[in-house]
Amino acid sequence: MSEVTIRIDGLAQFVRNLRKIDRQLPTLVRLAGNEAAELVIGTARPNVPRRSGRAAASLRPQSTRTETRVIAGGRRAPHYPWLDFGGGVGRRKRTRRQFLKEGRYLYPAYFAKRDSGEIQRVLERVLLDAAHHADVAVD
Repeated sequence: MSEVTIRIDGLAQFVRNLRKIDRQLPTLVRLAGNEAAELVIGTARPNVPRRSGRAAASLRPQSTRTETRVIAGGRRAPHYPWLDFGGGVGRRKRTRRQFLKEGRYLYPAYFAKRDSGEIQRVLERVLLDAAHHADVAVD
């Protein structure tokens, strides 16, 4: 599974400077990442096959001030990677699903949201709100 990165130049320094102004402001940056991840999850979740619903329910955001991820699978849905990417599972890998490097649900949802500009708009809006809340001029 490949990892897709969105890099925001100067984000770490922006967060450090926000923290100097108010210790609670970096939390807004982390929440911005979660909001962007929820966009992707909201697009991917309806497409994930359901028997028990555990695989779809396992999609969740995880973020720090400088990094955001969408986590899927885990203990309650260890089969999620197989559903999304395919491959062989079970005894002697008898249960096969065509392997797709780009995945079926999560990455297509991410690329759709990225290409439409929704992720960028969410990040810009929340980061600008954090800057305005701190009375920082942004150019």
